[in-house]
Amino acid sequence: MLTKKQLDLLDFIHRRVQRDGVPPSFDEMKDALDLRSKSGIHRLITALEERGFIRRLAHRARAIEIVKLPDAMQTNSAPTTGFTPRVIEGSRPDQHANAIPVEEAGSVNLPMMGRIAAGVPIEAINQQSHNVSVPGHMVSGSGEHYALEVRGDSMKDAGINDGDVVVIRETNAADNGDIVVALVEDHEATLKRFRRKGSAIALEAANPAYETRVFRDDQVKVQGRLVGLIRTY
Repeated sequence: MLTKKQLDLLDFIHRRVQRDGVPPSFDEMKDALDLRSKSGIHRLITALEERGFIRRLAHRARAIEIVKLPDAMQTNSAPTTGFTPRVIEGSRPDQHANAIPVEEAGSVNLPMMGRIAAGVPIEAINQQSHNVSVPGHMVSGSGEHYALEVRGDSMKDAGINDGDVVVIRETNAADNGDIVVALVEDHEATLKRFRRKGSAIALEAANPAYETRVFRDDQVKVQGRLVGLIRTY
């Protein structure tokens, strides 16, 4: 039997993993449960681990794996929203090839629109250079899609590494917590987590080495939302 706080925390972690693909930070857990300090979160995490609901993975940032859910959460909880980026692993293509091969049936070609910074913003997105092949399920749903190559490590704790190819669904709207392509002051493009705070927009990194940048809402334009990721070796 879990206490209400333990159940609330497990539910919050589960929903965030379903939405973002990674667990929330301890600060986010503390705020979500309205606790005064992170020590309370540590105690709840330990209790959930001892009861076999979660597992902490060593030597990895924010690495909490949900092992099981209580019956009540599986049957009565509301459907989660958002999307967990799906990572497709492929072989690195020849530098003269015009598409990245993906070993999956039903793939579609998307335009590769240049590079996007997961770090300090770089030049705005370039024109289409070539195509990238992605599984059809990555582009299900409405809207146009495109691909970008990631440069930088500011989103590494969200599982997005330098050199990855991200699949983006074109949209100018975003919910708090979405990972988006943001155009800053019409000339800098970056991949960050989106937060709206009143008339300001915060672009959050997923790496403690980078500070959150805050802009007026008229300085930031959302260009798309992350829906998938391709990693090559």
